[in-house]
Amino acid sequence: MASDTLDTSQKARQINLDAKRYGTFAEIGAGQEVARWFFRVGGAARTVAKTISAYDMAVSDAIYGPTDRYVSRRRLKAMLEYEYDLVLERLNDKRGGNTAFFAFANTVATRKEEGHGWMGIRFQAEPGADPSEIYIHVRMLDKENFRQQEALGVIGVNLVYATFYLHSQPDRLIRSLLDDLTWERVEVDMIRFAGPAFAGLDNRLMALRLVQEGLTEAAMFTAEGEAVQWAEVLYNKPVLVQRGSFRPVTRATLDVLERGLEQFVKEPELAGETPVVLMEMTLRHLTTGDAINAADFLQRADTLKALGKLVMVSNFRRYHRLAAYLSRYTRRPLGLALGAVGLKEIFDESFYNESEGGMLGGFGQLFKNPARLYVYPHLDVPSGQLLTVENYPVAPHLKHLYAHLVENRFIQGIQNYNADLLPIRRREVLEQIEAGDRRWEQVVPPQIVEVIRRRGLFGCKAV
Repeated sequence: MASDTLDTSQKARQINLDAKRYGTFAEIGAGQEVARWFFRVGGAARTVAKTISAYDMAVSDAIYGPTDRYVSRRRLKAMLEYEYDLVLERLNDKRGGNTAFFAFANTVATRKEEGHGWMGIRFQAEPGADPSEIYIHVRMLDKENFRQQEALGVIGVNLVYATFYLHSQPDRLIRSLLDDLTWERVEVDMIRFAGPAFAGLDNRLMALRLVQEGLTEAAMFTAEGEAVQWAEVLYNKPVLVQRGSFRPVTRATLDVLERGLEQFVKEPELAGETPVVLMEMTLRHLTTGDAINAADFLQRADTLKALGKLVMVSNFRRYHRLAAYLSRYTRRPLGLALGAVGLKEIFDESFYNESEGGMLGGFGQLFKNPARLYVYPHLDVPSGQLLTVENYPVAPHLKHLYAHLVENRFIQGIQNYNADLLPIRRREVLEQIEAGDRRWEQVVPPQIVEVIRRRGLFGCKAV
């Protein structure tokens, strides 16, 4: 029944012709952009039990309960639960034997520069089944409100259609969300699946798919694998990020993070506040050959779970793009913990796009919040040379710029480092794991050792 070639009208019409689906559309903020597609194409009486727009806050609170944020996951959840329970209460005895009920909801704020909102559906995969859910968070990037509303209607129809006909193929479901749209108009930066229709599905892998398929440049999930949206976690909070492949996390990797955090929390702007810590994996770090191995990605995520860390998956090759993205959600300081070899990318002029102002424009984005780089020394084992912030070899024409950044503490050397950890190389550790050479256990954090051995990760024989 599913087809990648259907346009929005065809999708709405096909749903209207499907006698098995029946439910409610509840939309707050922008208007009934999704429901109107089903009325426009004809036959909506077969699909739509009710539509509602509770614009007034007092009315919304009376129906769905009080809230301090109307455009939020919490409000979406309340809308879906209320409307789904209500449609079952009113109609299940009359037509439940042949009908798969659903409730669709969105709560959205359209703005001149950029809108955003939450959208979701609670549904029965088959008549009489227990409910399952899909939540997404969207950013509408058009400059005009009416264009944002138009895009909202299209992605809403895409979500409803994909839920009904592609829920057993989540990768295809995700790809279909931007049908009749482009990434310049809409970003989907969070998706969450739950319920019996998605038994065995891992939301961490779905976060990766959002980035792979170009629906967003970055997605995030908690140590427990729960999909989260950026503003839910980062709003008005300082952030420390460590980028890496984490295959596996070594004691050296962890020391870079912990020593960077140690210096970051001492910055006056933090005033003792504990920052959000993100472990970032880019698509480049996850790609082997021309492909990303889903099982390998989940193994890395499992080890980060053992550390209790938030995980960020991104398509940012350049650090200034990462900083600019995070600056959408917080104006507090940003810290980046990295090894000294990472400075090579930051001071490589070929990494910067002239349309963004070249290197100086990139640095303007990187150090905006402000950001600070906490740089861990790097040991060149064959030569014994220690690379630090103080002796890093920058190009002659960049020496004054580099000196300015160091003098003003935008780039700081990590002082309290562990020299015994400097010779550790991740690739050697991985080779030892695969070969059954247990020396790797001495250079990997104990909690990671336990997970790798118990789960048989990275080629280790499970014990």
